[in-house]
Amino acid sequence: MDKTRHSRWRGALLWVGAVLIMAGAAIYQRRTGPTYPLRGEVAVGADAYRYELVRSQETIERARVALPRPGAGASGTMTYRRYPTSDDFTTVEMAVEEGEEGPELAAYLPIQPAAGKMEYYLELETAGGGARIPAEQGDDANIILRYKDPVPAPLLVSHVIAMFFTVLIGMRTGLGALFGPGNMRTLVWVTLIGMTVGGLVLGPFVQKYAFGEYWTGFPWGYDLTDNKLLIMWVVWVAAAFALGMKPKRKAGPGRMTVGVAALVMTVVYLIPHSMRGSELDFAAVDAGVPAAEAVGTGRNQE
Repeated sequence: MDKTRHSRWRGALLWVGAVLIMAGAAIYQRRTGPTYPLRGEVAVGADAYRYELVRSQETIERARVALPRPGAGASGTMTYRRYPTSDDFTTVEMAVEEGEEGPELAAYLPIQPAAGKMEYYLELETAGGGARIPAEQGDDANIILRYKDPVPAPLLVSHVIAMFFTVLIGMRTGLGALFGPGNMRTLVWVTLIGMTVGGLVLGPFVQKYAFGEYWTGFPWGYDLTDNKLLIMWVVWVAAAFALGMKPKRKAGPGRMTVGVAALVMTVVYLIPHSMRGSELDFAAVDAGVPAAEAVGTGRNQE
């Protein structure tokens, strides 16, 4: 009985560890991904104001760029252009609008085709002084926003849930390989199946709806999201076949392979989501190429 109780406690602790790792990875992704809102704080005179600026928008409406209004007499401008291009910048006044938490300064970016990007920055003027967001100046410091076509909610939710639980189970499997194999074989196959369904089946359909292509990773492109998924899937295939379907006399090599697969999964989730993703070639569009045929990925993309 004591041995059984100890095994249960160990299993529970491994699941807690997996949840904590997964939560940390999710928070890190939200903080570092180039399409998640840009959060920060701007100092205007003696006061500081927190902001959250949009970096992703569906093509069904203009992107609303807004931040809390720093004082009754404050005004601001938004300066933007298509990215990456050498277009002239356009500057517009920000209007005072009522937001969820009070008055805001807001301006709107023009709609672009799917995978089209805009770069922008904001400038504030108040009684206490002026400020620029982002504070750094130069084209490389501007905020980049990417447009995408809408994805059906059931498909997107299914994809996100499948990948969330796949990574959770994968982390639990990796911890099990180190501290208590138990039902490791079952968990490995569940991880692989979840990754196959959530990533290689649902994922391409999500991307097709959003950017018009099923796959933009190797060998056709350099989309890091697709390539990260491919690397994870390959190492988990190796782990599954190293363990096999039935217990083996020597479990060491299989456990080692599972540990490597979990480590690769961890490293992959340290790479920000949506890096080097789909990007519209505005030069091709300006030359007459249909927008749907001018989307690609490249080594040097943000």
